[in-house]
Amino acid sequence: MPATNTLTLCTDKALYVGEIPATGWHCHAAPVLLIGLSGRFALHWGAGRAETCRSALVAAGVEHVFDPCGETVALVYLEPDSHEARSLRRPFEQLGGVVLDVAVPVAARSTMDTYLRHFDLPALLPCVGGDPGRPLDARVARSLQALRHPPQERRERIARAGLATGVQLSTSRFNHLFRAEMGVSLRSYRVWSQVRLAMAGLAVSPRLTDAALHGEFADSAHFSRMFRQTFGMTPSSVLKPLRQVTLLA
Repeated sequence: MPATNTLTLCTDKALYVGEIPATGWHCHAAPVLLIGLSGRFALHWGAGRAETCRSALVAAGVEHVFDPCGETVALVYLEPDSHEARSLRRPFEQLGGVVLDVAVPVAARSTMDTYLRHFDLPALLPCVGGDPGRPLDARVARSLQALRHPPQERRERIARAGLATGVQLSTSRFNHLFRAEMGVSLRSYRVWSQVRLAMAGLAVSPRLTDAALHGEFADSAHFSRMFRQTFGMTPSSVLKPLRQVTLLA
């Protein structure tokens, strides 16, 4: 692995740049933009569908295999409630959750790095920036704050019933509302938010055991299992090669 693997996390987006191994089958609770920075990669999804391309958008909840084919890649994850992710929901519905060769070709690597570092998705994706629809339901927005910025009593607060009670809804009604607003289930998003918190912990300590604790996982084995389920790779294969972790406000 090169010494250039980096992870950047901000409020509603995340960027990983570097070389990673091919994944197993997996799906996550956030749409992702995949870009081959040094060449084409392979993407497998659906019932035997497979293509090679330079870029692709994959919707949340779409099971897929990502094979970088040894190339340097960039992966941009969008929180489901972000303006960009919400503006993509209609294109995803029309195109079955996967859009190939979607990014504008950028000849200069330095220009591409600038776009990525500043999360300038409108410069890369013509389909981003459209009408995101009505604002996110305030009750779901409130629950996201509890998931993303947990207090010390995290385990009690992120329980499904507790989140529903906090916005004065029944558990079943809250689950339905959350999926309708976010496009993913509460259970899937809760795992995603924990994995994201664990990765943010790497900015403080590079130890994966500390990252697991930062994400409030029961132990390292639990973290490893959920990470593999989310990304199709072991945490050590992706996070140990990191040379820089940056948290942006």
